[in-house]
Amino acid sequence: MDATDAASEPRWIIHLPTTLTRLAEATALAVALRESLGHVTAIDFGETTLSEEDRQFVRTRIWCDARLPGDARCPRPADHDGACGGEVPRTWTTRTF
Repeated sequence: MDATDAASEPRWIIHLPTTLTRLAEATALAVALRESLGHVTAIDFGETTLSEEDRQFVRTRIWCDARLPGDARCPRPADHDGACGGEVPRTWTTRTF
């Protein structure tokens, strides 16, 4: 399989329900998963979204994920102020779940 074949293959989404009841808790869990599993190249954390259990069609994007020089992606929160890049805000690394 070459790069063209891989690009035409569908990507699979893993839906991972939680028992969390607050958006802040779900966001903190997503951040913790990215910190602990960020080395797994099969996971595209930049595309992570959250949704309420009964409103899965309404999704909240977690990370900006804009392309940066050197094939990097912006690690900052979606809809952040200022330029892309830099460090993830400290409040995101505080676990509340």
